[in-house]
Amino acid sequence: MGKKSRVKTQKSGTGATATVSPKEMLNLISELLQKCSSPTPGPGKEWEEYVQIRSLVEKIRKKQKGLSVVFEGKRDDYFPELMKWATENGASTEGFEIANFEEEGFGLKATREIKAEELFLWVPRKLLMTVESAKNSVLGSLYSQDRILQAMGNITLAFHLLCERANPNSFWLPYIQTLPSEYDTPLYFEEDEVQYLQSTQAIHDVFSQYKNTARQYAYFYKVTQTHPNASKLPLKDSFTYDDYRWAVSSVMTRQNQIPTEDGSRVTLALIPLWDMCNHTNGLITTGYNLEDDRCECVALQDFKAGEQIYIFYGTRSNAEFVIHSGFFFDNNSHDRVKIKLGVSKSDRLYAMKAEVLARAGIPTSSVFALHSTEPPISAQLLAFLRVFCMTEEELKQHLIGEHAIDKIFTLGNSEFPVSWENEVKLWTFLEARASLLLKTYKTTVEDDKSFLETHDLTSHAVMAIKLRLGEKEILEKAVKSAAASREYYTKQMADGAPLPKYEESTIALLENTVADSRLPIVLRNLEDVEEQRDLKIGEAIDAEVAENGFVNGENSLFNGIKSESENLNKEKSNRKTEDAKESSSESTYEVKE
Repeated sequence: MGKKSRVKTQKSGTGATATVSPKEMLNLISELLQKCSSPTPGPGKEWEEYVQIRSLVEKIRKKQKGLSVVFEGKRDDYFPELMKWATENGASTEGFEIANFEEEGFGLKATREIKAEELFLWVPRKLLMTVESAKNSVLGSLYSQDRILQAMGNITLAFHLLCERANPNSFWLPYIQTLPSEYDTPLYFEEDEVQYLQSTQAIHDVFSQYKNTARQYAYFYKVTQTHPNASKLPLKDSFTYDDYRWAVSSVMTRQNQIPTEDGSRVTLALIPLWDMCNHTNGLITTGYNLEDDRCECVALQDFKAGEQIYIFYGTRSNAEFVIHSGFFFDNNSHDRVKIKLGVSKSDRLYAMKAEVLARAGIPTSSVFALHSTEPPISAQLLAFLRVFCMTEEELKQHLIGEHAIDKIFTLGNSEFPVSWENEVKLWTFLEARASLLLKTYKTTVEDDKSFLETHDLTSHAVMAIKLRLGEKEILEKAVKSAAASREYYTKQMADGAPLPKYEESTIALLENTVADSRLPIVLRNLEDVEEQRDLKIGEAIDAEVAENGFVNGENSLFNGIKSESENLNKEKSNRKTEDAKESSSESTYEVKE
């Protein structure tokens, strides 16, 4: 099964690089957990908190140096064993090979001509690492008792990966040995590299990701040291921050959803071999065949022998690619920036606007997106802005007027303005709002372009600057587009042009269907639930800390943990919530080195 893993678990006083007593480490971990469990700081204080947490993490990493699991040799030394293992266990390995593609890292290269829509890759369930396989492993006993693991499939997968990596006889070792030893997500950025993201929209998610990862590590370090059901895990003597960062990054960059064996719900999985594919623009071409119980991928396009085989990861923005996958994708046709909008409760027309929005299925306050393509706004954002800018009379027409229902359904249709005045107001508002967002950046588009050309930067720094540059370019496009629309509708109003009549055209429902929902069982992404997931994890960990006294107690045991049967109802509730979140959009993932 290839070269065995080497687990360095030297203890203090034996000549190991790391010399720290268990008590000292527990004190540091307690300090980290307490710091990460504090409320989110106010505006302008996030960087200060990040630096403080990072300082504690670096202190812990320094004392743990030399205690992590390592594999001998290079990553590509293990690729032949991966292909052999995959073949022996029913996966397809004909027609492609693993190759190094320079900047994109390793990927799949066609060894023959592959036609568009040809089924060229399949991976049976037995090869997948899933939440279900984790429950049936050495981790199962702890899983049955820990509410965080039960609620969060991604953390369960991370621990599953760590336990199997530490086992030289693991069935999945040929796969695990081919995973990158480190990643390019912001968890691996140096402090000065993160600084390049200051003032960007992405920085808040970067801070959140780092804080939550540190909090999870501190919590589970306590668990591995104190929980009786963790005594058999191969992590008690060696569970470092670097180990956990590697595991969560492996899962974050590769996790996908597949149906459970009975097809009743979805579960998280790592998919060996298939996850070597890199990303390009296109459509989802991967699905799960329940009849044959395997993941299947058809070719996105024609590929000639010698060409790299790409797949489409889903409609991620570059911020999501950087934060969750560790790469920036040039010419991303789905790139976008966030824009938070809401109807003020002090607005005298608030109740009427809220009712119209509710009938259209739109919240009174939400985070929308400005897109890199034309038009820069979605039908939902157009509908929100129209309601936001409506007069009292226009609101009445949408609530009790003739054809009120039809008017609601055409709110997001650009062909049927509410009025010329309404269109002028909404595009004027959007132009002003995007212009204000541009002013929050400390550099201009020209500054960033010049900086990239004139400085010798690390790959992480380049990624960060490209990201902030991309955000500003999208906002600049939005300003220009809004200005052009404002001018057009101003002219229509001045010319007294008649409003298009919705009765005379086919009426499209306002985003009543989503393309994603029409697909068969497909692998979907998780980028749009990470923020909610982090919040959920944080709340759960805080509850555990409060219940079990982890912050102030060095060796507190789990006195308050409920049995598996007592947790059953909550587990079901958590799973329903998680499944509903995780099935919300498309995807696939890439790993970069």
